[in-house]
Order: sequence, then C-alpha cells, then structure tokens
Amino acid sequence: MNSSLSRLQTYFGHLDAQPLLQAMIGDEFAGKIGIVSSFGAGSALLLSMISEVNKATPVMFLETGKHFPETLEYIENIKNKLGLTDVRMLQPDAKLLGNVDPKGELWQTQPNRCCWVRKVEPLQRAMKEGDFQALITGRKSYQTAQRSDMQTIELNEDGKFRINPLALWTKEMVKAEFKRRDLPEHPLVSKGYLSIGCAPCTRPIKEGEDERAGRWAHTAEMPGGEKKVECGIHLEGMPVRPDWNI
Repeated sequence: MNSSLSRLQTYFGHLDAQPLLQAMIGDEFAGKIGIVSSFGAGSALLLSMISEVNKATPVMFLETGKHFPETLEYIENIKNKLGLTDVRMLQPDAKLLGNVDPKGELWQTQPNRCCWVRKVEPLQRAMKEGDFQALITGRKSYQTAQRSDMQTIELNEDGKFRINPLALWTKEMVKAEFKRRDLPEHPLVSKGYLSIGCAPCTRPIKEGEDERAGRWAHTAEMPGGEKKVECGIHLEGMPVRPDWNI
C-alpha cells in the first residue's frame, strides 16, 4: 500500500464525515482539495457539511449541457442557502465535443463515450489545471456493487486521493441527517427521481426499484445488454484518450 495512503487511513480513516472533512480540507490538503458534486437528490447533505468547514472549498459541477433545468436552478438555490463561494461549472472541450458528438445524440449509441467527453475529460482537466491533490465525493457503499467495498480515503491510479466521507453511511442515516439539517430537496425528487444525472439518461424509478435504477436505464436494451451504472469519473482506468474501438 502507498505509504501516504496508509498514513491517512491510519490517522483519519476511522473518522466520521464531519471530522474527516475538517481534517482533509483544513489541514492535510488545505488549498489542494475540492469536491465534485452532481447537485442531485442527496448532494446538499455533503455540501452542507463542507460549508461548515470552509465555504470557499471549490465545488465542481460537470455542466454537460444535458442537465434538467431543475438541476441548474437547484444549484443556485443550494449555493445561496449554504453560502458556497466557489462553485465551478466544468464544461466539455468545445472542439472535442464538436468532433465527438456534433449532433448531441451520442448518449443514444455510445453512452460511455458521451460520459467521457462531457464528464470524465472535463474533470481530469480541472484537476490538473487546479493542481488538486484530493477530490471529495458523495459516493456511498450501499449504492452499487462496484462501491460496496469503498473506503473513506482512497488513492486513485492517477495519484489523486478520493475522500468519501459518506462511504459507510446507510441510506437511513443520510435521510435522517438531510432532514435534521432542514435542507431543500431537489425539485425532481418528489416526481420519483431519486438519482439524478443528465436528462436524456435519467428516468423516475418505479415502485420497488433501487434508487439508481433510473440512471442509464436505456443502456440495458443496447447490444450486449449490460446496464451502465457509472459515468466514469469514479472508475479506475479512464485514460486521457480512450480507445473507442474496443
């Protein structure tokens, strides 16, 4: 194990969300850490915690150009309520997007490539340009099988640390704390959207479905039949320029 990762996990891996954020933002990665936020269904909880540590913590939103209008409105609502002073709207590279997805329909045929050009590449670029050493995420281990063994402090293959303060929280804990803090819900939650991404690839869930079932639901009907569950920003092995022939 990387010695720096081992040290961080030893000293801080046992901490709950709020003290972990205080240690990471205030001390370990001061000025070199940000959060990537979808401003989705449960995003306000972690943003609220971060605002109590440092309201100037960079908050990176991946403005794919495909979001629900309600999400963009929610960003302003949460930003004003919590007093966040550095919300960054990360956009795809215009030239790259023009070459890869000139008609804006790539999500229908090559969703992984669409997510890469609209999310993965912009975040990689922002991390490099901002010289960030660590990235805070709102991922929880209960959300997907891929996240089940997640730790609160991880190290990506790119050498950047991932801080996951809510990794070990249960769904009930998240709901209770969200309510305790009196945070406003995303306006689409009441319409059955419990996990919210880009509009073309998100649908409301049906009764009894997992909360993330509405994400990339259309991909299950595509050749191969395997439903997409991650956009790619949290996956290892996402190169700067993927080979899309595989």
